[in-house]
Amino acid sequence: MSDEITVLLVDDQELFREGVRVIIDAQEGMRVIGAAGDGVEAVRLVEELRPDVVLMDMRMPQMDGVEASRQIFAPERVARRTRPVRVIVLTTFNLDDRAATAIRHGASGFLLKDTTPLMLRDAIRTVHAGNAVLAPQDLATLLDRQFQAETPPPAAFVGLTDKEREVFTAVARGLSNAEIAAAVFLSESTVKTHVGAILRKLALRDRVQIVVFAHRHGLV
Repeated sequence: MSDEITVLLVDDQELFREGVRVIIDAQEGMRVIGAAGDGVEAVRLVEELRPDVVLMDMRMPQMDGVEASRQIFAPERVARRTRPVRVIVLTTFNLDDRAATAIRHGASGFLLKDTTPLMLRDAIRTVHAGNAVLAPQDLATLLDRQFQAETPPPAAFVGLTDKEREVFTAVARGLSNAEIAAAVFLSESTVKTHVGAILRKLALRDRVQIVVFAHRHGLV
């Protein structure tokens, strides 16, 4: 089916991979199309299979999930893709600094490995839509620990319109389109248009990267 979400599993434990495969394949509109046991294989399979979503373990032999995420979101690789790939980090530690680094590189958030099948399903759908899979306050906590030194925003940010900056701030705070629309007295479709313009002008991939950008440049 054309709207099916394809998933790549990346974990060095085969038993864990197969268990997650059973859960995902049982969901309507989702299918596992491949699995990797380390980061090196993950980077190769992302290019070869072009999944919509990657479930990425952090601690693996040869190449860990942080480096694999960095390579997956390398600008030259991103530029070659006709559609985006989203990465969900899998970790055993809440508010893991490695997960924060992976998010800086381009991942869309993280899940604990003991999450429920329902939460896993919802997370996959959430990141496929371009949103984060952790609460805004948790993301802010992670990024605050990562960005001790603020750097001035680039010229592209100065080029945003007043309304785009207002929407930018709301997205950086973790508000949904509906919440932003109510706060700034716009329709949801207009908010969506502004978000698209912000992503384009700042050369960002999704709303998660707006949050990262805001923290990196001290805009929240």
